[in-house]
Amino acid sequence: MTAEQFAARHVGPDPDDERRMLDVVGHGTIDELMDAAIPEVIRWQGTLDLPEPATEHDALTELRALAARNTVAVSMIGLGYHGTHTPAVIRRNVLENPAWYTAYTPYQPEISQGRLEALLNFQTMVTDLTGLATANASMLDEGTAAAEAMTLARRASRSRSSVYVVDADTLPQTVAVIRGRAEPLGIDVRVLDLDVEELPAEFFGLHLQYPGASGAVRDHAGLVGAAHTAGALVTVAADLLALTLLRPPGEMGVDIAAGTTQRFGVPMGFGGPHAGYLAVRAGLERMLPGRLVGVSRDADGNPAYRLALQTREQHIRREKATSNICTAQVLLAVMAGMYAVYHGPAGLRAIATRTHEMAARLAAGLRAGGVVVADVAFFDTVTATVPGRAAEVVAAAAADNVNLRLVDADRVGISCDETTTDAHVQVVWAAFGVPAFDGAVGSHLPAGLARTSQTLTHPVFHSHRSETAMLRYLRRLAGFDYALDRGMIPLGSCTMKLNATTEMEPVSWAEFAHIHPFAPATQTTGYREMIAQLEGWLAEVTGYDAVSVQPNAGSQGELAGLLAIRAWHRDRGEGHRDVCLIPSSAHGTNAASAVMAGMRVVVVGCDAGGNIDLIDLDAKIDKHRDALAGIMVTYPSTHGVYETGIASLCAKIHDAGGQVYVDGANLNALVGFAKPGRFGADVSHLNLHKTFCIPHGGGGPGVGPVAVRAHLAPFLPGDPLAAGDGAPAISAAPYGSAGILPIPWAYLRMMGASGLARATGVAVLAANYVAARLRGHFPVLYAGNKGLVAHECILDLRPLTKATGVNVDDVAKRLVDYGFHAPTMSFPVAGTLMVEPTESEDLAELDRFCDAMIAIRAEIDKVRSGEWPADDNPLVNAPHTAAMVSGDEWPHRYPRSVGAYPGAVDRAGKYWPPVRRIDGAYGDRNLVCSCLAPEAFEN
Repeated sequence: MTAEQFAARHVGPDPDDERRMLDVVGHGTIDELMDAAIPEVIRWQGTLDLPEPATEHDALTELRALAARNTVAVSMIGLGYHGTHTPAVIRRNVLENPAWYTAYTPYQPEISQGRLEALLNFQTMVTDLTGLATANASMLDEGTAAAEAMTLARRASRSRSSVYVVDADTLPQTVAVIRGRAEPLGIDVRVLDLDVEELPAEFFGLHLQYPGASGAVRDHAGLVGAAHTAGALVTVAADLLALTLLRPPGEMGVDIAAGTTQRFGVPMGFGGPHAGYLAVRAGLERMLPGRLVGVSRDADGNPAYRLALQTREQHIRREKATSNICTAQVLLAVMAGMYAVYHGPAGLRAIATRTHEMAARLAAGLRAGGVVVADVAFFDTVTATVPGRAAEVVAAAAADNVNLRLVDADRVGISCDETTTDAHVQVVWAAFGVPAFDGAVGSHLPAGLARTSQTLTHPVFHSHRSETAMLRYLRRLAGFDYALDRGMIPLGSCTMKLNATTEMEPVSWAEFAHIHPFAPATQTTGYREMIAQLEGWLAEVTGYDAVSVQPNAGSQGELAGLLAIRAWHRDRGEGHRDVCLIPSSAHGTNAASAVMAGMRVVVVGCDAGGNIDLIDLDAKIDKHRDALAGIMVTYPSTHGVYETGIASLCAKIHDAGGQVYVDGANLNALVGFAKPGRFGADVSHLNLHKTFCIPHGGGGPGVGPVAVRAHLAPFLPGDPLAAGDGAPAISAAPYGSAGILPIPWAYLRMMGASGLARATGVAVLAANYVAARLRGHFPVLYAGNKGLVAHECILDLRPLTKATGVNVDDVAKRLVDYGFHAPTMSFPVAGTLMVEPTESEDLAELDRFCDAMIAIRAEIDKVRSGEWPADDNPLVNAPHTAAMVSGDEWPHRYPRSVGAYPGAVDRAGKYWPPVRRIDGAYGDRNLVCSCLAPEAFEN
């Protein structure tokens, strides 16, 4: 195996294919193509300073060496991160299965029924356990979920106060994230010890932890009532495993529940990725941020799942947004939901009971040995007081491979979990210097808070007890879906390319998967070295000086970058600069993130070519010069074009005292050929789940590192547990979703400078090849230098829709019949399709897609000619299910074979969607966001 082989396997077209594609595009070499496409003023002619590319074997060997420098200790630290056993059937068939991890967000619900059902299981699990009416399809982590709960409470509260009260027994990293999110929004966060301090006279929201960070289980009913009297909403951050035994928040009158599902079978991963959750009482569901899966019906009236009320995805609201969340943690939510399906309510309760019994026995032994243990009710965590000896005790336990929490000089926190054994408890006793204990142990759960209501009553949580049944259930759902393991997903702006198995393998290694984010630094040297290497490589690729990988989604990276700009202005005594210019073509998260950063959004128009209108830019700069904080632009543009005015734009903003933020969504068109940090940008976020190969996982996980020039480096995200750190925490863990960072590390290590540049060049070549082949059938809406596009092209269907009535939805659904996931629909221009083929698809797959689009154009012409009626043709009836085309009746004006097997579709390997076209509007009018009774599917 040579060092070049991985790049050759990652890049789809071989050299002969490239020559044929270049002939169609009209250029002799990829370098010539890139020189023609990229404006000379930003074209970088150097070679990336990266290690020589490693083979797959050698890259894994290097990662093994780094992993070996981590210590897989028994974690009894707690703080919301716990050891858990991932059932092997779930690990192998979900986490490690490309049918699940290479899928995209379920915007095309007809081909996403499997992951949508899995997410509905997750939502049902959360609503049942919390006792609330509606839960969304997951959040990024507990800290960010709590921050979203705060802003939700502000919107919904009838109080006009800006005060938000947080109980002092809240997880410290959650407090840090809440503070960081609150400050730019003008929210006054007050952390109070509500055991001894009174609530203020006026406040709009209250955050409580249940059980508390100390382990204490308190009856919050009195605080909930007092808050409601003051017109405030109450959020409880609740441990879902504890809720199998404790009265749920909904039965206490709580308005919002937030938290994490990490301990439901998802490894700690040094902080992530994990599926946070957010649930609300009835009446708040229309304000719930993030994604929500609901039940609607298909064209035959059968129940079918889809994302409900997609306007709740706040980025669609742009500058009117109240959240910038546009993603979820789907893969991890699927794992957590399936953990509940696998164990069922009795199994979960048994795990919770055993966990509590271990903690109770541990506490009894400490007390018997003379150690003072907090005299409070608890579930899994106890706090012990050893005056002046806490560090000594923690060190003694660590010497025996058990990590405890150092609360302060006098107190130690110890948390038990599903993985705790008698041997672990013995180590803890020994660390405290007390003898083994074998006496009677009682429950420390408060009788008045015992759960009496049933939970997880739906049959799905009772039907898959055997591994055979569970395996078949997972296989059945995966079979419903279309992912990269079936074929190309040509989604513009989403960069759905190869997630190589070699990159994925290390995610499951214990040395990466089973590390607590707050483990001692001496135990995580391998992790931190890998992260430092990755951050350095990303800085080199982008031309910036510093990178933080803490943001655990692109939206969070955007926020981190804008907060850095804001902090820099304030540090210079120019805190009044709060205007953020955003082009009208920008992705909606840009405007939403600016709002979250406390900025005022001013929109800059685009010209007829889709470029930023530099005349309008000048006018907006002149109008807001004294208040200008910066501009957010995407490069290449959201329209898929290398705009020639980017360097001039950067200079104009800098001359006016502002900063330039370049959205990294389209970085796959720049790597190796242009560096944002070199052509005038000050900050970018990078989507590691796009350019750098972390798989989308059905809509998450993602990682959105923020990269900055040196002057902004002091304002990168801070450690959430570092007291007095001036930079805000963006997520709850210091390195965000560290558990999946081996994926981009391996990608960069195996590609090297030459491989990365080739990948970029072939991605641009593939987009121009598709544009060239389809331009005579569908207008290509925008182009740059010499008629070239960047890494994606926009096909304009509007003239055909006007002439025939066939719209972008019809074409998207018809592509399913041809065996494709549709391109991005109606973004950034309504009535269009944005196609991004990436570098990983070979010429045969590119031609298969182009042939399908050309065949669909011929079908549209049959509608225009009247051969097929406008209301009964293969396009408006698409997608066609097996049940539809094999039914006894066929009332349509075209043959069954045309509906079922259009073009050159492989009849033996055809993908069949499980449902017909789904009525989204019906589902939005009739909101159902938890599992239906089986009888609903009888017909």
